[in-house]
Amino acid sequence: MKRNFTIHILCWSIVLFLPLLFFTSPNASWSQTVMWWFRSLGGPLSYMLLFYINYLWLIPRFYFNGRKTAFFAINVGLIALALGLMVEWWQMVNNWMPAGAHRPPRRGPRPPHVPMYFYNTISLIMVVGLSMAVRLTQRWQHSEQARQEAEKAKAEAELSNLRNQLNPHFLLNTLNNIYALIAFDADKAQLAVDELSRLLRHVLYDNQQDFVPLYKEVAFMRNYIELMRIRVTDGVKIETDIKIADDDTTPIAPLIFISLLENAFKHGISPQGKGLIRVEMSQHNGQVTCAITNSNYPKRANDKSGSGIGLEQVSKRLELIYPGRYTWERGLRNDNAEYYSRIVINSIEV
Repeated sequence: MKRNFTIHILCWSIVLFLPLLFFTSPNASWSQTVMWWFRSLGGPLSYMLLFYINYLWLIPRFYFNGRKTAFFAINVGLIALALGLMVEWWQMVNNWMPAGAHRPPRRGPRPPHVPMYFYNTISLIMVVGLSMAVRLTQRWQHSEQARQEAEKAKAEAELSNLRNQLNPHFLLNTLNNIYALIAFDADKAQLAVDELSRLLRHVLYDNQQDFVPLYKEVAFMRNYIELMRIRVTDGVKIETDIKIADDDTTPIAPLIFISLLENAFKHGISPQGKGLIRVEMSQHNGQVTCAITNSNYPKRANDKSGSGIGLEQVSKRLELIYPGRYTWERGLRNDNAEYYSRIVINSIEV
């Protein structure tokens, strides 16, 4: 409102005081110039009156409520009234002016006649159109703002729902891993529970924030990889190339990459306990890259490591949190022997 008020003041100041430039003359005194300018104010004052009657009352009360016939009929009467006020103002100020001061040295306002009535009528109609344009633009802006706020609220609700789904999804997959360990190595299972407690601290607390420092997310992924090392056999080759400093505070959405890592371990290990999983991460000027490559082994029918909602969650979260600020390349390569997934996020919005 403060900005709109300032714009109105500036615009009407220009309309009211611009005529002073046309009445200045080296042969005229300041009092004569002011008097000639004062006589010309009938037009601008009529424009202001017609503008604000429409802007503040007629358009909201009649036009926006569908009473357009009444709106236009009232404006016809107001335009006629404004023309009469302009003539009366001219004559009234003329009667007050001293003798010899009626004609300015330069071309200025002339007494109304038929062409002048026509020009003034067109000007008043344009003022009505201007008030409608301003009011309709403001209404559109308010509607657009309300729509954007509704979309934002919807996106936040969807994101909250995804978070609520992500915690049990991750926990279920991890518990399945530990369950598999118990059957053949109780000591490793016990160590896995200890690793899981560290992971859960991140999942239960940091995941409730919109963003976490990148070093925390990297530490979480390292812990997850170490947890998986306990489970897998020596035939699974796990490679990591993480070029991110231990104190890197670049903001990142929590658990945004974990589903890719889970997917790699789910599909990257053969029934014979062989496979390759490679994890690469880097950050440069706020651009975070996570690339994960794994051997491609179709999911087994008896696999209990999840229902496949992880990658769908990643896609939804990326679109909600980083719209237009991420790329995601994924697919099979090397004759379908490997699955490759690479996400690049512009974490810092510019």
